[in-house]
Formats: sequence, C-alpha cells, structure tokens
Amino acid sequence: MFRDEARIEVLAGKGGDGHASFHREKFVPLGGPDGGDGGDGGDVVMIASANLNSLLPIGRRFRYRAQDGEAGRTKLKAGKDGLELVLEVPIGTQVFDAERGNLLRDLATDGQRLVIVRGGRGGKGNARFANSVRQAPKHAEKGRPGEQRGLRLELKLFAEAGLVGLPNAGKSTFLSAVTAATPKIADYPFTTLAPQVGIASLSESETIVLADLPGLIEGASEGHGLGHKFLKHVERCRAILHLVDCSPDSITDAVEAWRVIEAELAAFSPELAEKPRLVLATKVEGEEAEARAAELERAVGKRVWRVSSARRSGLREVLVEAHRLVRGVPAY
Repeated sequence: MFRDEARIEVLAGKGGDGHASFHREKFVPLGGPDGGDGGDGGDVVMIASANLNSLLPIGRRFRYRAQDGEAGRTKLKAGKDGLELVLEVPIGTQVFDAERGNLLRDLATDGQRLVIVRGGRGGKGNARFANSVRQAPKHAEKGRPGEQRGLRLELKLFAEAGLVGLPNAGKSTFLSAVTAATPKIADYPFTTLAPQVGIASLSESETIVLADLPGLIEGASEGHGLGHKFLKHVERCRAILHLVDCSPDSITDAVEAWRVIEAELAAFSPELAEKPRLVLATKVEGEEAEARAAELERAVGKRVWRVSSARRSGLREVLVEAHRLVRGVPAY
C-alpha cells in the first residue's frame, strides 16, 4: 500500500537523575560525596532512505519515544546515555511542525538527517556540588525531560518525469511497457489510486525514473477528484509526459483532454505550466487514431509523439527524448 501523509508524535528521552551517595570504605569513615551524573536522554532523528517509497511504515504508529538516560551511580559512575531513536522516511518527505504548520526540513537526499527533538540533559550527582564550603552535599539534580513535538509528514515523490493525463489515458500501460513496474491496469477510470514509480533503462548506464500519477479530472487544482493529493507529486518532477488518448474508443476529444489537463496544471502552480514536457498521443493503432493525433498536434503547436504500448511502437523514441529533456533540467 502507498501512503503519502502521516501524523506522528515524537518524544526524546528523559535525562537520568544524578545520584547522591558518599564514599564508604573501611578505615575511611568520612569519605566524600561520590554520586555520579545521570546520562542524557536519547534524541529522535529522522533520516531519508532510498529504500522506502511510502510513509505507510512510519504511519502505523502515532507515538515514538527515544530511550531515557540511566541514573547516576555510586563511585562517581555516570549513567549511560539513552540511545537515539532513528526514524527512516522516503526521500522527498517534508517534515512540518503539526502545531505551528511551519516546514522544519525537506529531506531531499539519501541519508539526510534531521534531529527532531533532543533528549533531556542528565542530572548532576552530588559530587558535582562539593566545594570548600559545602564538603558533603546531600542533594543531587533531577534529569531534565526530553523535548516533545507533533509532526505532520508529507511525501512528494522524486521522479525525473511524471506521467499525467485524464483517467484511462494509458499511463499505467505505458509505465508497465517501458519499466519493470506492475501497476494495476483495467479498462475503467481511476485504476491507479496511488503513484507508481518505475525505472526505464535506455542502456547499461542510462536510466530515467518515471512516475505514473493517478488520472486527473477537470477541477483537480481545486481539489476535485484526486486533486491536490497527487498534483503535488508533479512538482518534484523535472519534466512532464502528458499522455492523451487518441483511440477511436475515447469518449473525450483529444484536443479537449489535452486542454483540460494543461489548464489544471497551470491553475495548481505557475511552475507546473512552465515545466518541460512531451505530449504523447497514446493508443495510436490505426488511421482514425492517427488523424486524432494529427489534430492534437496542430492544437499543441509542436511535435506530438505517437505511441502504442500494446504494439510497443514509439516507446524507445519517447524515452530517449524524455531522457534528453530531464538531463537539461536541474534537480528539484
């Protein structure tokens, strides 16, 4: 399952209490204070991992707590520090303070770390309070509580090119034809309910990462259909592959379908309207489909790439051009 939002609460470890004790040894009746310090509480750390592509694992629990520091002991022995708690999230996770709503960090690279809350300091043992005036202090310091914070996590997938289009435009079929991804494919709208990512190989050393995003509808920029939930993933992509169904069986005119999606992308974000893109006429498997593709090309005003995933025609040419396109665009 895929999940791109989660709310959690994180608590750092409490500092261990300092210890109050006095040195006791045969023939040393007036030994001095020897209470050790408490250990510091563990931090909670979030790390971006390339091995994850969903917030589902971290979202299964609400509260996460790091280990407390140990209390100090006699003979000036300090308590052990609490272990830090490491939470792994996918690359592209944005971490927000749940209460204030401000962005704490955008974890955009593999291995990037964010210390979310810090553990409490350990309390001082009574040996720390001895001086020339007070040579036998009986009190020790309590450990301090760790920090606590509520978080809202949002995942924006990292893909070099995002596949967009109306429902049933052929995005999932295209992705499965050019990559090893296995998205659900069926002849009805909204088959894809969560983003799917696949890697297409052009050679042993050249690849392109593609994301199949759920079909958009008119009003998506205002939250209709799957709306904002998946438009945000397009923002991460360096380029867009806009797929338009040109088959005779399509219930939507190809030019109208293209205009609807372009309008929604522009309404959601001006930056999306400016992203480099290729327009693909899909399911071009006959003269009527070719005529629709030609009409679409006239409306677009630039080349429209003809593809048929079923016949595997035109696919490599599109991948080569998409690869050239994304290499000329800086990473997000």
